[in-house]
Amino acid sequence: MQTARPGDWVEYATALDDIAPDAYRMEIPTSRYMAPEFAAQERDSIWKKVWQVVGRVDELTKAGDWRQYRIFDQSYIIVRGKDERLRAFVNACRHRGNVLCREARGNAKRGFLCQYHLWSYDLDGRLKGMLREALAGPIDKDTHGLIEVSVGTFAGFIFLNPDPDAEPLTDFIGAEVANMLAPYHLEEMVTVMDVTEAIDCNWKIVLDAFQEGYHIDGIHPQLLRVINIDPATSRYRFFERHSVSMAPFDVVGATPEHQVDGIMDLPETFPSTVAVLPRFQELVAEYRADDGSLNFPEGVTARTLLQRATRDTLTGMGLDVSGLTDAQMSDNHGWVWFPNFFMTIRAGEATIIMALPHPDGDPNRCIWHVASYMWLPDEMKAAFTAEPIVVDEAGSYKYFEALQQDYEQMPRQQIGLRNSALDHMALVKEEVVIAHFHSVVDKYLESAGLNS
Repeated sequence: MQTARPGDWVEYATALDDIAPDAYRMEIPTSRYMAPEFAAQERDSIWKKVWQVVGRVDELTKAGDWRQYRIFDQSYIIVRGKDERLRAFVNACRHRGNVLCREARGNAKRGFLCQYHLWSYDLDGRLKGMLREALAGPIDKDTHGLIEVSVGTFAGFIFLNPDPDAEPLTDFIGAEVANMLAPYHLEEMVTVMDVTEAIDCNWKIVLDAFQEGYHIDGIHPQLLRVINIDPATSRYRFFERHSVSMAPFDVVGATPEHQVDGIMDLPETFPSTVAVLPRFQELVAEYRADDGSLNFPEGVTARTLLQRATRDTLTGMGLDVSGLTDAQMSDNHGWVWFPNFFMTIRAGEATIIMALPHPDGDPNRCIWHVASYMWLPDEMKAAFTAEPIVVDEAGSYKYFEALQQDYEQMPRQQIGLRNSALDHMALVKEEVVIAHFHSVVDKYLESAGLNS
C-alpha cells in the first residue's frame, strides 16, 4: 500500500468554493503600482525586513566566488569563504564607504580590496590591512570589518535578509513548505536558462501575472490544448506568507487524438518535455489500432500516459522520483514565496519568475529575472547548464512562447493602471492567490504602522 506523500496535499486542499467571499480584499488600490510614496513604504517595511532570493548555491562553488545583490540603492556582496561558508556583507568599505564590488559577480580569492585607499578585507569580512597602517591612528581593525547581513540557503537558493533582527530562514520558509518541496530535489537541479531584463511595469504586476490562470484564454490560447482551466479542479494551500496552487494538466472532453496532439506540442511552451516525448509516444502506440485510430480505455488519458512517461524517463536516468505522486509527474504546482518569487514545478524541472523594484526607484519599472532548472544525472549537467544573460535592449531576447506573451502583456497593464480615474483593480475569485499575496503586503505595511 502506497504511503502518504507530500504531493498528496491536493487530495484534501482548499477548492475555490471553500474560500469565503470575504476571506481577502478583492479590490486592490492602483496607487500601490505607481505611487512613489508607496514604493518608499515597501522599501522600508518589506525589502529591508524580509528574506529574499538572491541567487543559486551552485553559482558560488569556490572560495572567493562572489555575486552582488542590489535592492533599490542598497548593495550587498554574497561570498563563499575559505571555510566553505556563505556570508553576505554590505558592499561598502568601512573607511570612506567606497563600493568594493562593481561587477555582477567574480572571484576574490585573496579577499576584497578597496581601490580608493587600499583597505583590504578577508573573505570572512575581517579588516586585513590599511594603506600606511602605522600612521593610520587609532583604528580598531577588529571593529571595522565589513558589515555582515543574514544569509541562508534553502532548496538550492541563496536567501538574504537586510534586517539585523531577521528571523531564522527556516521559520520564514516553514517546515510544511520545506516538506512539500523536498521530493522535487530542487537543490540538485541545474540552471538551463537564466535571463535578467528591465521591464516597464511595477514588480507586483509581474507577481500578479503568474499567480492566476484566469488570463490563459486571452493571452495563452495555445495552452488550452493541454491545460484544464476549470476553476472547480484547482486546489490551493495558503500559508502565513506563501502559497501554492495547482490545476490539473488535462483537457476534459477532448478526443484521444486531440489530447495527444496537445502533449506533443508541449515543447513550444515547456521545452524540457522533449526528453519525455519518445517514451510518451511508445505508450500511446499501445492504444492505436491497426487502422491508425486511437482509443483510450477508461482511466487512461494523455495526461496519465504523460505521467507514466515522465516517471519512466526520470527513473531510467537514475533519478529517484519515488517521493513524487503520479500527478506531480504531469501537473505544475505554482508556488509563491513572499515577496517576489514565483515558481512552477513538476517532476524533474522548475521555472521561476522573480521581480525586483528598479534600482532607480521608479515604481513603473522593475527588473525581472526568469530562470529554468532541470534535475539531471551528474554526467549530463555540464551539457545543459546555461550562463546568465542580461538583456540590455528591450525586446531583443525572445522567450519561449507563453513567457513571451506575458512579457508583452505586463507593460500594457502598467500603462492602463496609470489612468487617474481608475482607483482600484477588481479581482475575481479565480484570482484569490493574488488577493492572498496582497494581504501579506498589507500585513507588512500594518506591522510598520503604515496605511495600505
